Amino acid sequence: MQTNFTAAQLADPHMRASEKILRTCVHCGFCTATCPTYLLLGDELDSPRGRIYLIKDMFEGGKAATAQVVRHIDRCLSCLSCMTTCPSGVHYMHLVDHARAYIEETHRRPLHDRLVRELIARVLPYRNRFRLAMLGAHMAKPFRSLLGALPRVGNRLAAMLDLAPAEVPNRSAGDRVGVFPAEGERRARVVMLKGCAQSVLAPHYNEAAIRLLNRHGVEVAQAGETCCGALVHHMGRDGQARALARQAIDLWSAELDRGLEAIIVTASGCGTTIKDYGFMFRDEPAYAEKAKRVSAAAKDIVEYMLSLGLKPALRESDLVVAYHSACSMQHGQQIRTEPKTLLKQAGFTVKDVPEGHICCGSAGTYNLLQPEIAGRLRARKVANIERIRPDVIATGNIGCITQIGKGTDIPIVHTAELLDWATGGPAPAVLAQRGLDQERPPSLAAAE
Repeated sequence: MQTNFTAAQLADPHMRASEKILRTCVHCGFCTATCPTYLLLGDELDSPRGRIYLIKDMFEGGKAATAQVVRHIDRCLSCLSCMTTCPSGVHYMHLVDHARAYIEETHRRPLHDRLVRELIARVLPYRNRFRLAMLGAHMAKPFRSLLGALPRVGNRLAAMLDLAPAEVPNRSAGDRVGVFPAEGERRARVVMLKGCAQSVLAPHYNEAAIRLLNRHGVEVAQAGETCCGALVHHMGRDGQARALARQAIDLWSAELDRGLEAIIVTASGCGTTIKDYGFMFRDEPAYAEKAKRVSAAAKDIVEYMLSLGLKPALRESDLVVAYHSACSMQHGQQIRTEPKTLLKQAGFTVKDVPEGHICCGSAGTYNLLQPEIAGRLRARKVANIERIRPDVIATGNIGCITQIGKGTDIPIVHTAELLDWATGGPAPAVLAQRGLDQERPPSLAAAE
């Protein structure tokens, strides 16, 4: 793609990086075939190619973002399916992230939009605030029907209530800052991201991952970071995202200095952003090298477990698992076969989900900000999952679990829970509640 930026514009390192990405695009349109919003809406401007044209025009002209540009960029899920499809290697993630930050700097959103976004940004990344908000949502659920009377914000507030759990789990012992020692001889030492929303909604995911790692001779530390910054980063709130990320980088850098092998992440949306810290902080002298080091050390739990080697399963299961590959996992981190390989090694029958490359509609805060499109994508995803008739759904991202779980009665669990269970841990609670934790002992299975 030919570009026409001025020398003054290219003096800005962010604009220079985006101009390089724009020149990579060859207009081929392969991205339109796998873009969820284009598949649903059929509008060229709701495809990656269309959004690239809008961003190029906005950046080259030095224009403030218009309502049209904002509408189409806001509809982008940042699922990154286009990056997997693109034959030219267009780094759309960096381009749309820059566009979102530019929008926040140059465009004043309507009051109702600002209020909702401010609420999300001030609550979700902070565990104590989020816990209080979930308790408030639980009390507000009986009044959900009244939200329809609120113009422009009612649908978003209703989406927040719909996604809130019926009960907020108690604080987990696994949330504490400290060290969880390895069982037997220590093979390695890692630190685990506590996370923000996940540690409130589903602390048992990290608990399962810690047990799994400890059982395999890995000492697990938790450093006490607030949030990785991913949620607000993808809302264009660059300053807030960087502040949160700096805190995590400082804490993890200190752990790396103490002989840390890896930073383990159990929420793939967070993992994609943490692995991109090196790019985010490339022009910030005080953090460039530290961020690059942190990014290199970041590993998804399944990525790390495959390199470590999974112990033989202690129990045999005939459960059929539909593996849902989160967009941030398969497109953002290029982790595709590792989770399925581990689940098969653990004794489960694993099935791929039809249209597995299409987003479920969660996408960070997308299902809160674009609930109608997110709902259509969830219905499409659930229909594809139910076609293969699984006993359980497994995935590695809290957002996907929450989103899909609201659309189906099939139990959905974190991949780490199944691996923990197979190698000696407790059965995931949702399976035990439904009596799906009754396996045949290996000796009986062998005898058959």
